Amino acid sequence: MTYIGCIVLAAGYSTRLGEEKALLETGEGPLVGWLVNRLQRQGLEPVVVTNEKLFEDIRESVECEVICNPDPNSGRTGTVQLGIKRVGLAPGRKFLIVPVDRPGFSDSTLTSLLAVESTACPASGGRGGHPLLLSEHDAFKILDFPPSKPLRDLVEPIRMEVSDPFLHLNIDTPSDVEKLLKAVGSL
Repeated sequence: MTYIGCIVLAAGYSTRLGEEKALLETGEGPLVGWLVNRLQRQGLEPVVVTNEKLFEDIRESVECEVICNPDPNSGRTGTVQLGIKRVGLAPGRKFLIVPVDRPGFSDSTLTSLLAVESTACPASGGRGGHPLLLSEHDAFKILDFPPSKPLRDLVEPIRMEVSDPFLHLNIDTPSDVEKLLKAVGSL
């Protein structure tokens, strides 16, 4: 079985929402802890990459490794790069990239995604979603680019059509938080 590196992205500053997304209370603990627990139930060993401001709070919220991105303003790709380097590249190793503010995928979607060999993401209505599974080849490729280069410009994932009602949930507003709270019990 191929080891899949799992990287939870929680280094953003949540400026649009006005409160820390990773620490939002879900009714089952902070969002980052709830998400890490879901990933661990799938047999994954997540590494959370966060910023200095959130480092201690996140470390207290999860039972996994937490690392700090010293320059999260350089871009999401830089956060992914740090996670890949921490987990380590190895022959055949794939990486699951899970943004903390995009938790609307179902467990069945995650199981299907983990079985794919190439770079892939779930999709609904023709629109790609999260998490993103990176092939070994694409993980190597990402390391060669500046941290500010958007991931969407670096990889072209296969889109797996799924029927997750919350797949496109992107937590940016108070109404998104309400949707999250409805989703928590059904995912």
